[in-house]
Amino acid sequence: MSRRTAVAIVTAVIALVTGLVTPVAQAAGAYCGIVWGSLAKSGPGVAAPVGPITNIRAGQHDCYDRLVIDVKGSSGPFKVEYVAAVPYQAKDGTIPLRGGAFLQVSLQTLSEGMYVPKNNAEVVNVGGYRTLRQVAWDSFEGYTTVAIGVRARLPFRAFTLVGPGSGSRLVIDVAHLW
Repeated sequence: MSRRTAVAIVTAVIALVTGLVTPVAQAAGAYCGIVWGSLAKSGPGVAAPVGPITNIRAGQHDCYDRLVIDVKGSSGPFKVEYVAAVPYQAKDGTIPLRGGAFLQVSLQTLSEGMYVPKNNAEVVNVGGYRTLRQVAWDSFEGYTTVAIGVRARLPFRAFTLVGPGSGSRLVIDVAHLW
């Protein structure tokens, strides 16, 4: 086989492989169009405590699992981030959580009329969820931590919504896949 023939064959193979691989990679795109990433999220920057938390609930969607923290009044600053372990507010040690990764939700809250879960280690039943594994709670002197055990370090988003009524909600969505 001549050098020219070998170059032609290699060029044809490269063109064929490139033609097959490129459309597959483009078609894959982001899972469900999710482009959130896994870096810390925070907001809004107003230095005021969150109104008292009135409820915490969870839901399942086609592409992600959702945790909602209901607040009486307006939402204040929050931070949601992956951590190696979620520390207790006022004692040594970390909150035990199931899952391969842990999200720490940090809020400064008003304690009057504050939601008190029946079980701090199992705030919401997330049995059977694709991503969420456990939701735990810790609060001390106006500082509240909601600890979320998830299957793995997956993309998430965190944002606030106004309503219903004069209340607001902090929403945390964790994708099922990358």
